[in-house]
Amino acid sequence: MKSLAMGLVVASLGLGACSDAFLEEKRDLDRVSSVIYDDYEGAEGRVNDCYSWSLLGARSYDNQAIQSRGMTFGASDYLSQSTEEYVGLCDWVNPEYNMNNVNYEGKKMPYDYFQGAGGNVTQSPYGRIRNFNDMIRGISNGLLSQEEKDQLLGQVHFWRAWAYYQLVKWHGGVPIVTEVLDPIEGPGTPRSSAAECFQFIFDELDLSAKLLEAATAQGGWSDNSDWGRVTTASALALKGRLMVLWASPMFNRQNDVARWEAAYTFINESLPKIQAGGHGLVDGSAANAAGWADIFARTDRNPEAIIVQNFNTYDGVTNDSPDEKIVLNHDWEQKIRPKNSGGGGGQQPSQMIIDLFPMKDGKVPSAASNYTSLGVSEIEYDEACPWMNRDPRFYRTFAFPGVRWAMSGDPSSYNANYWVGSDYECWSYVWYLKDDASKIDEYRSSSSHGPDGLNGSAKGFYVRKRTCDNDVSSANYVYQGTFGRSAAPYLELRYTEVLLNLAEAAAGANKLDVAVGLLRQIRERVGYTGDCGIASGMSQGQTMAAVLYERMIELAFEGKRFEDMRRWMLFDGGATLPTGAPKSWEVSGWSGNTCTWLGIDPLNGKRRDHYEFHITYDAGMGPGIGEDLVAGDPLTNVAGIARPAAIDYRKEGDELAAQFDALKSWYGQYLACKVYSGDGYNETTGVDYAVTWRPHYYFIGFRKPESLEKFEQTIGWDKTDGSWGTFDPLAE
Repeated sequence: MKSLAMGLVVASLGLGACSDAFLEEKRDLDRVSSVIYDDYEGAEGRVNDCYSWSLLGARSYDNQAIQSRGMTFGASDYLSQSTEEYVGLCDWVNPEYNMNNVNYEGKKMPYDYFQGAGGNVTQSPYGRIRNFNDMIRGISNGLLSQEEKDQLLGQVHFWRAWAYYQLVKWHGGVPIVTEVLDPIEGPGTPRSSAAECFQFIFDELDLSAKLLEAATAQGGWSDNSDWGRVTTASALALKGRLMVLWASPMFNRQNDVARWEAAYTFINESLPKIQAGGHGLVDGSAANAAGWADIFARTDRNPEAIIVQNFNTYDGVTNDSPDEKIVLNHDWEQKIRPKNSGGGGGQQPSQMIIDLFPMKDGKVPSAASNYTSLGVSEIEYDEACPWMNRDPRFYRTFAFPGVRWAMSGDPSSYNANYWVGSDYECWSYVWYLKDDASKIDEYRSSSSHGPDGLNGSAKGFYVRKRTCDNDVSSANYVYQGTFGRSAAPYLELRYTEVLLNLAEAAAGANKLDVAVGLLRQIRERVGYTGDCGIASGMSQGQTMAAVLYERMIELAFEGKRFEDMRRWMLFDGGATLPTGAPKSWEVSGWSGNTCTWLGIDPLNGKRRDHYEFHITYDAGMGPGIGEDLVAGDPLTNVAGIARPAAIDYRKEGDELAAQFDALKSWYGQYLACKVYSGDGYNETTGVDYAVTWRPHYYFIGFRKPESLEKFEQTIGWDKTDGSWGTFDPLAE
């Protein structure tokens, strides 16, 4: 391979020029001598860095993590705000923004994952790749035994494949570099086609799986201290994900069925090997999908976890943080918990994703117009109580006013009058003051007066997914007034996704009965019976829509939805091409439009709103009584109305049904459900904004001039000289 352009490497390091002093100081870029690879402990320590560079680190929930890691954790960041999961007209979907390159004044800039987030070499993908290349060279030429080399090289090849996967999913085709390059002037390695990049990644993962086979093929790593390292199963599962991506419409506009067939054959044949590695579905049917909820809190050898980021609760200060321990924890629990429980205020899901979750018969609610090709449930959708009669996973994914959300902690450590200890109950309804009475029915207005100290942070629904519910599992966090130190693992790729990937490949290969059987298997594990709400005899388009629907539900708030929407072009169905795109970019497969073929409404042109539950006039608790903020909650503090028992998911059968009925009755007496504006509007024109995804966003171009001087710009993106990009990621 030729050297990368100096501009790329120097920009990755945050340096302005190359000099002899720089080369002398940074010959290995991170001051690593080759002798480290002659010692297993030293070489393993070097390999351990691959994990911290590649996966999401502590508190990686902001938009900076997207640029530096290419990933989203599932919080309300710019990627998740571009889906049904959250509201928010971020840069990707704001109609007033047209992200492109530097040539146009006043435009929003694109995310530049190619260059990375900053001056640190490990924050740049090619900085990381250079280190991976150094490890592969050093370990291969070192003095370790072949067995030791295989274990280490298998991990490094996996992470090099991962680095290229992140690049290719954003840019389509990138330079492939396998040598350790110095930052010197050179012509630059040209961009390879997407096809060449995918093949390189496939080969890397095949090699990784082979090298790790002796150590991990039977039950994973034998030493529990190695739990979380990648394995043969990890490499096979990631390759399956990549093969489905390669077969998806974003890269497969003509619907080459051979790609689907290849993906199906590979995943189907690899499934027994993945299972032999210690993976499978965890029984999640008991106690209202409690087992399913526990998947996301377990820190043991979780059969569901195939690629996993482990964390801990150490803070580096107290006695529970030994000096030799790395501090690595996160604040997901802090982000999703209501403020009056010590949380940060909570993550608020959109009305759209609430409406899309299945009813308890597994079918699409009548309130969800997006998935028109799938059977609509005959169970009436209760607009006043949208939480009634839903899929078991609904209750483990969302919280709403009147549910128990158990926690672990000392009440005395949190200075709030409303904290109710480990038996925390979420009551997040609101009320309007007398002066705001006119706003109670206004679409663009919401209330900032909530009970139990919530006030303006009260949310109609909260994201509950991946919580450490103390009724389900032990608390994997240290509570000291907040939930800021959590050790709950992040499952980047889990066994259920392998089954979903297989189901998608089966649907693409027209093995429809196989796809339906896999979807039923996934639903049976959370308590469904019979046909599980998945009909037989569906068309290929309907079957594929059912697969994508199940992915949206099962993987909600795990950071996967944005990529599903991109690769299936669910923003517009591929209806519009970017500037300069050739005819080969037209969606000639899928009946010319993926959304039409699937029977899924495009997200473009839609708005996402919020749910609110407010005290009603009819309850006698209206704005007049709510006028006195000192009196507090008009229901409990003024009128003395008792709340019913909060929904307790430890209950089952008739006892649980009675709790739901009592809460519904209480809502009917005292609360009303309101939908209010989420995606905002133009205050000058009074026009409500709608999601606007632009066609050139499917493949992201280069942002920085130093890149454009050396590499072809992507079609649909402009260059610094005012011309348009010519690189075709789809050309083979």
